[in-house]
Amino acid sequence: MRKTIRIGTRGSQLALYQAKKVKATLESIFPQLQVDLKIIKTKGDKILDVALSKIGDKGLFTKEIENELLDGSVDIAVHSLKDLPTKLPEGLKLGAVLERGEFRDAFVSKNGKRLSELGAGDVVATSSLRRIAGLLKVNDQIIIKDIRGNVNSRLQKMEDGYCDAMIMAAAGLQRLGLEKYITEIIDPEVILPAVSQGAIAIETRIGDLEIEELMSEINHQETWDSIVAERAFLAELQGGCQVPLGCYSSIENGELTLHGFVASIDGKQFIREIISGELTQGASLGIALAGKMLEKGALEILNKIKSTNTTL
Repeated sequence: MRKTIRIGTRGSQLALYQAKKVKATLESIFPQLQVDLKIIKTKGDKILDVALSKIGDKGLFTKEIENELLDGSVDIAVHSLKDLPTKLPEGLKLGAVLERGEFRDAFVSKNGKRLSELGAGDVVATSSLRRIAGLLKVNDQIIIKDIRGNVNSRLQKMEDGYCDAMIMAAAGLQRLGLEKYITEIIDPEVILPAVSQGAIAIETRIGDLEIEELMSEINHQETWDSIVAERAFLAELQGGCQVPLGCYSSIENGELTLHGFVASIDGKQFIREIISGELTQGASLGIALAGKMLEKGALEILNKIKSTNTTL
């Protein structure tokens, strides 16, 4: 077994938290192992003045890290799983996931208003088409502004008057000790989360048997079962984080229940479905859920959105 492992990661505070979490997990199980971090800047980190939906999302926050994983500069890569495309580069695979954190979105309000209390003219910032669709379904009188940057810079923009509120991943705020900014955790019945939100992913090279052995020890099986179903749903719809669709799963008594939605950006067309089945059939359930939504017109909605933005 090798003595040193090198983790490739983005350099944001949240990305480093996640990479350090993997490092600590590995070192707790394998005390003889030295785990180092290598910070790699991605395209998504470099372009901060353009909306995500305008520059595409296929590998936006992962490609450069994956290139270094493929050429052996790093041994594993750590990502927010929601940033990881369902189709990975040849030679790479999803090796493990840590136990999932909070999967829901958080509403962050400067003035203490809750989402249901927003009025005409209130400004909410988000770079996610999924969240935009959910917001406009709730209240089509609010004003949406795009926002980019790391968690702290977005919070500062709100404090400086750029917007009245934001929607962010609750897990990110919690992991950075910023829970005080959360006005409310959004009920997924109101806005469904992104696929695999709250999960930390470890990407590996196919055929690296030593790394596979390490990953088998740190993989959280229940989280794995959930994300397999969710990512199968996403892959079947050929979606990405810049398409208005969402999905989340719950597990009880060996049964997995999967909730999904697809919407037009204005929230006026909204398809939502649910499916349940055996936990071991997660991928099949994800595909079946996507099929139910395709039967109700999901493909037409997605194609219309993609036709207006060739980067998707």
